[in-house]
Amino acid sequence: MNIDSTNPLLNWSDRPPFDTFDPSQVVSGIDSMLEACETALQELESSNPSTWDDLAHPIEEIQDYLSRTWGVVSHLNSVKNSPELREAYESAQPKVVAFGNKMGQSRPIYDAFCRLGDSDAWDSFDSGQKRIIEKSIEGARLSGVSLDGAEKERFNEISEKLAQLTTKFSNNVLDATKAYELLLTEKDQLEGLPASYIQMAADTAVQRGHEGATAEDGPWAVTLDFPSYVPFMKNSPHRELREQIYKAYVTRASDGDLRNQEVAQEILKLKMEKANLLGYKNHADLSLSQKMAGTVDAVDKLLKDLKEAATPAGERDLADLAAIAKEHGAPEANDLQQWDIFYWSEKLRESKFDINEEELRAYFPFERVLDGMFELVNRIFAIQVVSADGDVPVWHEDVRYFRVLDESGQDIAAFYLDPFSRPSEKRGGAWAFPAVQRSTLLAGENESVRIPVAYMCCNQSPPVGDTPSLMTLREVETLFHEFGHDLQHMLTEIDRGLNSGLAMIEWDAIEIASQFMENWIYHKPTLKGLSGHYQTGEPLSEEMLDKIIAARSFRAGYAMLRQVNFGRFDMELHARHKPGSEDIGEIQDRIFRDTLIMQPTERDMFYCSFGHIFSGGYSAGYFSYKWSEVLSADAFAAFTEVGLENEEAVKDVGMRYRKTILARGGSQHPMDVYKEFRGREPSIEPLLKQDGLI
Repeated sequence: MNIDSTNPLLNWSDRPPFDTFDPSQVVSGIDSMLEACETALQELESSNPSTWDDLAHPIEEIQDYLSRTWGVVSHLNSVKNSPELREAYESAQPKVVAFGNKMGQSRPIYDAFCRLGDSDAWDSFDSGQKRIIEKSIEGARLSGVSLDGAEKERFNEISEKLAQLTTKFSNNVLDATKAYELLLTEKDQLEGLPASYIQMAADTAVQRGHEGATAEDGPWAVTLDFPSYVPFMKNSPHRELREQIYKAYVTRASDGDLRNQEVAQEILKLKMEKANLLGYKNHADLSLSQKMAGTVDAVDKLLKDLKEAATPAGERDLADLAAIAKEHGAPEANDLQQWDIFYWSEKLRESKFDINEEELRAYFPFERVLDGMFELVNRIFAIQVVSADGDVPVWHEDVRYFRVLDESGQDIAAFYLDPFSRPSEKRGGAWAFPAVQRSTLLAGENESVRIPVAYMCCNQSPPVGDTPSLMTLREVETLFHEFGHDLQHMLTEIDRGLNSGLAMIEWDAIEIASQFMENWIYHKPTLKGLSGHYQTGEPLSEEMLDKIIAARSFRAGYAMLRQVNFGRFDMELHARHKPGSEDIGEIQDRIFRDTLIMQPTERDMFYCSFGHIFSGGYSAGYFSYKWSEVLSADAFAAFTEVGLENEEAVKDVGMRYRKTILARGGSQHPMDVYKEFRGREPSIEPLLKQDGLI
């Protein structure tokens, strides 16, 4: 394809030149890219392809150019958001969606894949090729290839409108989060807050325009960004302040110009209409046609089983919180509210396990945790992760770059890590996704294969002054989780970009590798290796390690019900709700009250910031976290069954896991891959045992 070499957005093959990008280049760059893709598509369609190479190779080239180029713009919009970039992104997005629709609805390409599927060559294709053919035929149907006339036109209108609405939903959440601050001006309001938090709150105040703010004299800004919000809720004894910030958190993007109520309702309406155009009863049926679970009934059964298993434990959890509040003489002991949960949970944890989350952070400096995580994957997967900071341009000074080497020292992958929270320009949450796919077709000169490159983004607590980033256990879990995603992208052995790494893996299987990694944090030698006091280097004591591991199932019933609740709400919206028939907030309230032990507060508008299902890829798919967690816990049980202290046995199982779950990409159905690794179908029992529910 002809590429405009003057625009840095287009002039790269494997590592983007982030130091030369500018928002002003986006619109012209995307226009140029789409023009080249359009020409290539027309040439492919007119060539009447009849062989694998003639069909699959041009498609891989077109899709790669599109995903690499637009992927960089989307990535920067998430990590370096600005008014200029946002405007450029929103201007270019409809064109990208329109081309995606055009390619997905290409009748010549669809017919060519159907011919390959019916040809005498079928038996000569490997499983990966067969899956690409089958998935491409299915994808074309879901892209509206069979629609004509007004229906096709309406389908494309809906696709473009949904892209705009999901972006608007995400922007509203980002802007609402960024707009809020609780400014503390009195020193007694700092009671219970650790010194590192007070310093961070003062620094945040300075960044928000309160010049002269200091840790000693204030003022101090508390925000809705996780590293600010969660520690405040856990540590502040001032109930009225916790109530204030909690209500702000659950009503984000629900007022004024940033209201998401109508945006969410319109998204649901359009997804329903789109599903109907494709012949599905609702969006859930459409979504599940591409997932392991397969049916709404299967999802409902999983969530029902988990709810029944978790409810008794959840009731005990709430009773324990009331008891600890009563023990401390708190007036809310008989009337616990949602803004009390974090605070009294932390007090209960301290009482039950003698674990202070803030004191524990001193033992998890970011660099030590990284080193420990890399030591683990070296031990179980026989790979090396090597720092290569400075080798490539990055988008922010905090961003790290790493190379991944195999047993022989050969480069097999690379990844960027953007670890710290930047609420002024970076969206919340944590995520990982491909920069480029592994591919032999797209290898450069003197290369046998183009190695995969990944992005990995977190929002953990940043360094404060001379103190390094000190991580909570939850932040450590998140880091491991996202690295698990990237490992599946980077350790793929599939050489076709169309289904290497994470490509073509069913969505409810996508969390298996990520949640699997979280289990290692609670393996005692691994946990010890992650720790080292940031001042002395002293690792956690054996006694404290035991306490942390014992506390893993602390309030697991409540945590499980919380996830089941979100999964049920998601399925209710997409499987049973008829848009416009009932207010979404009323549905949320009904599901929450039926699922959770602790009832929601009045005017809880959480759904207005529920980006997973309204602006992410989890609509009718939030259950995937629990579905995958069943498989990831069962996968980890394969290691515990051979004995985690048996190094050779662990290496053998680790290599089998690497060569199946991490290596096969989307070349086979994930259940077939899982059964090859495990030797049987997955069991729910390891998860229930892990959470202390049986």
